[in-house]
Amino acid sequence: MMSAEYDPDNIFAKILRGDIPSHKVHEDDDCIVIMDVMPESDGHSLVIPKAPSRNILDADPAVLAKVFATTQKIAQASMRAFNADGVVIRQFNEPACGQTVFHLHVHVIPCVTGVPLRRHVGKMEDPAILAGNARKLVTALENQV
Repeated sequence: MMSAEYDPDNIFAKILRGDIPSHKVHEDDDCIVIMDVMPESDGHSLVIPKAPSRNILDADPAVLAKVFATTQKIAQASMRAFNADGVVIRQFNEPACGQTVFHLHVHVIPCVTGVPLRRHVGKMEDPAILAGNARKLVTALENQV
């Protein structure tokens, strides 16, 4: 059971409206992809639907289809852009499971064998590093076949 209604003033809604800056990697009619400001690895990005959904529990199935098609595209590009050996896809639903921003979003986290993931709390990444990683991912998307 969901604990609350969708909050149109959550941070991702503000990013979608342009009220808060982000390191945008991709945008289409349905989703945006931005760099996570507290990345667990280089290239950690977020796929965010434009439709106001609190999480997977209340999202329209058509929205989910578009989000996960975009997630696949970003995961493929992330593998190339960051010379990754794999990719973690994470999506949290409700506080009991670790959801802290109540707008549906999917984490795409490139992984390299032997390199542990960083913690997703605390210090924000240097904006110059985020911008550089965003450029790498944009280039990989542009060269995607």
